[in-house]
Amino acid sequence: MAVNYKELKSGGFIRQKQPDFFSMRVKCVAGNLTVEQLAAIKKVAEKFGRQYIHLTSRQGVEIPFIHLNDIEQVKKFLAANGMQTAVCGAGVRTITACQGSAVCPSGWIDCAKIAGEIDKRYSTRKLPHKFKIGITGCRNNCLKAEQNDIGIKGGAEPAWSAETCTYCGRCQAVCPAKIIAVDKNNRTVTRDAEKCVYCGKCVRNCPTGAWAGTSGFVVSFGGLYGNRIAVGEKVLPIILDEAELFKVIDAALDFFARNGKAGERFRFTLERVGWEIFASEVRALTTG
Repeated sequence: MAVNYKELKSGGFIRQKQPDFFSMRVKCVAGNLTVEQLAAIKKVAEKFGRQYIHLTSRQGVEIPFIHLNDIEQVKKFLAANGMQTAVCGAGVRTITACQGSAVCPSGWIDCAKIAGEIDKRYSTRKLPHKFKIGITGCRNNCLKAEQNDIGIKGGAEPAWSAETCTYCGRCQAVCPAKIIAVDKNNRTVTRDAEKCVYCGKCVRNCPTGAWAGTSGFVVSFGGLYGNRIAVGEKVLPIILDEAELFKVIDAALDFFARNGKAGERFRFTLERVGWEIFASEVRALTTG
């Protein structure tokens, strides 16, 4: 019987150069695995592989040297241990994320929580080509959000209050965008909101709490890191409401599904159809 290699690849079994052997990708959302899942992966590698695993660049786990004849047995073993293979076809790929605010003191958003919700909503969504979503907790950008078709970066919308401000100038000194000006003599603080990068450094570094920050999501679109490298672009201000974030993701996926050609990455669809057409659609969904 002929082997459907395309179907196997879409189901997480990547054909190796060795005949009848596959490197199997295990689904791992946000890079998190329980110790029980790790133990099960170890057993698969021992029994069906060659007693080692490979960690991919997108927080995935690959078990090489799974033989064609063992595929169904391996899938049943994974399912029995609460796991499944990663999707590799044309559609939403496994969601990557840093640890975010649940663990990291720099994080503004709970990346694992958002990644889990995105996976629940979109993991089976079929699209014209592969679609990658990455989430990072802050402007340090450990996850390199702009390399993804949709990148989500935690940030903060700052707000200043004169009540507790001592006009020390700390916020002006730490602002990477250089958009804060402190005039101690006239007791004024100004900020160019349109140029804000939402890093929240003014909030985190204010010694008197004069700056407060509302956490939110800075979203980029159309990132690529492969045969062609392109940095994802921002067409929206910071999104402060989680429901709005998912409306924007819905709109981006719908836009790609409607306008994308088979085998065409999201970036190329945006360039062909028009960035401004896409931007107008997603801007209509936000109150920012």
